[in-house]
Amino acid sequence: MNHHHGLECQDLLNNISAYIDGELDDELCGKIEAHIESCPNCKVVINTLKRTIQLYQEDGESETFPLDARHRLFTALDLDEDLDLSD
Repeated sequence: MNHHHGLECQDLLNNISAYIDGELDDELCGKIEAHIESCPNCKVVINTLKRTIQLYQEDGESETFPLDARHRLFTALDLDEDLDLSD
C-alpha cells in the first residue's frame, strides 16, 4: 500500500516499535501520525498493538499462569518446573 504524506505502509511497519516506544524524532512521528490518519489498515495495526501492550501491562502482573497450563508448557519444552519465569 502506498499513501500520501511521503510514507508508505512498509515504512510504518519498519518503524513501529520505535514509534510505540516514543523513540522517533518529531518529523518522522508526524509523518507516521499523518499516515495512520489516512490509512485504515495501519490505524488498526497501531491501535491493536497499543491495546495489546496495554492489556499485557495491566494484566500481566496481576494474573498467574494456571498450574495445569504451566505443567503442560514445561513438559512440552522439557524444562524443570522449579525454574522461576517471573523475571
